[in-house]
Order: sequence, then structure tokens, then C-alpha cells
Amino acid sequence: MTVDGSRLPVLRWDEHFAVVRLEGSGCAGFLNGQTSARVEGAPSGQLIQACWLNATGRLQALLELRLDDHGADVLVLNGNADQLAQGLDRVIFPADRVKIGHQRQQRRLQHLSSGQTPGVETVLWLDDDATPPPPWDQSPACTAADLECWRLRQGWPLSAGEIDGETNPFELGLAHWVNLEKGCYLGQETLAKLGSRGAVKQQLRCWQCTDPEAADLKPGDTLTLNGERAGHITSVVHPNGREPALGLALIRRQALEANELQTGLKEGQPQARILTIQRPGAFQEPPTGR
Repeated sequence: MTVDGSRLPVLRWDEHFAVVRLEGSGCAGFLNGQTSARVEGAPSGQLIQACWLNATGRLQALLELRLDDHGADVLVLNGNADQLAQGLDRVIFPADRVKIGHQRQQRRLQHLSSGQTPGVETVLWLDDDATPPPPWDQSPACTAADLECWRLRQGWPLSAGEIDGETNPFELGLAHWVNLEKGCYLGQETLAKLGSRGAVKQQLRCWQCTDPEAADLKPGDTLTLNGERAGHITSVVHPNGREPALGLALIRRQALEANELQTGLKEGQPQARILTIQRPGAFQEPPTGR
């Protein structure tokens, strides 16, 4: 297996994630009202990408959902599984026909394909003792460094710097994880307003820095454009060798067309670092108005 016709193999991300178990015949309807995805009507066993939001549309957790004949599994890709379980439990009523079950760890495989929006078609849930089936068995496992570089270039918001309780899915490039056509759900009203206006205050962008002194860059560092605040770094990795530092940043709307941004000067630093900015490979644009 190769990437985009090249001889480079597709790497396999193989990791365990917390799963919150829901039991009961009403799980599909309940999750339809508590997450951003259309869950009602989904076939048993299908993986569904969803966001768990608060009442103001801020992203609390990234989820994968899987319905079955007895309930649903809710896998937490990013977020706190205990907080999710407690939050869902608080809004369950007897008429929902749902109860919170046990938590467990689920083995999850994903192909790190380049130039492709990460989706459930590249994902497999597998038992711990199972051997990956073809073509998964042909894919070499990725290292932690491989995974971090891939997710930064693709723009997967999997760190606390991106999902900090203050950002919304449209800012993070997760528009396809949000359904604005189904009925009401937690946070839907705010996202619908953002969709109708076709604008968000900031968006996630990928950056690189070839400055040999870029090792001092860290999450939270301010970025500027023409002396004005333009955003801040959310993730950073410093690859070994001659590879440039790279990461993710939340960039204000007025600076999104800039190709380069500067870091704010720090004490003892003679000059600002120059960062080149580009749209991440998997960024999904928010609606342009409805």
C-alpha cells in the first residue's frame, strides 16, 4: 500500500482510547440530541464522527459513535471520558430509555493517508488480541513522532491547545463533523448562527519555521502581523535533523490571507521568528451562509 501513488507506505496509527458505554433502546435518539452528528437512522456498526459541545457551541470532546442492537459505544478521541459520562448522565431522563454503562479501552487503528480528509473510512476498531486484517496488516506502525507530524500537517485538533473549551468546530476545521440540518441539539443554535453568517473569528492553520533558533517556540506564543496581534500557537513539534519546526496556530480572521506571521519578541530575543502559514490538509471550511 502506498500514498498517492508514491513508494512511501501508509503508516498505521494503533492506539487505545476510552469508550463510554450507553445501554438502552433510546441511544440513537439520545445521542442525536446530545452530539453534532445525525445518529438516528444510522446502521448498526457504522462509525460516526461527532462533536460534544456545550450550550454555547464550544467544543468539549471529539467522538466516534457506534450503535449496536443493545446501545452505543462512544469513543473519546480528544477530551475527558469521565466528564463526558457525567455530562451525559446529568441530562438522561427516564423517557430517554438510556443508561450509562461501564467504561473500557478500545483499540483503534487509522491509516495516516496524506492529502485525504481523515474520516471513518480509514478507521478500524479491533479487539486487543486480533490480528489486523488486510490491508491493515501491510501497514507499518507509526511512531509517536510520525503521528504528531502527520496530525499537524493535516490539522487534526488533538491537543489541549486546540480543544481548550473555548474553540468551536468551525474554527478548528471540523465542519463535516457538524450537522445543521437535523433537529435541535446542545450547542446547535450557536453553530447555526455562525453558519448563517458565514464567518468565524479565527481558524486553525499549519505553520513552519526554518529559523535555527525556533526551538524556543511553544504553545501560547503570540503571533503578529504588521505589529498587530494575529493569533497564537497551539501546537509545536521540533523534528530531528534539518526538518523545520512545525505546528498549528489559531489565526484571527483578518490575518488568514497572510503567508507569513511573526512571533512576538521575548526578553533576550534579538529578533522575531518568521513563520510560514498554510491551510492544513484536512481543514474543512465552515458554511458560507444559509
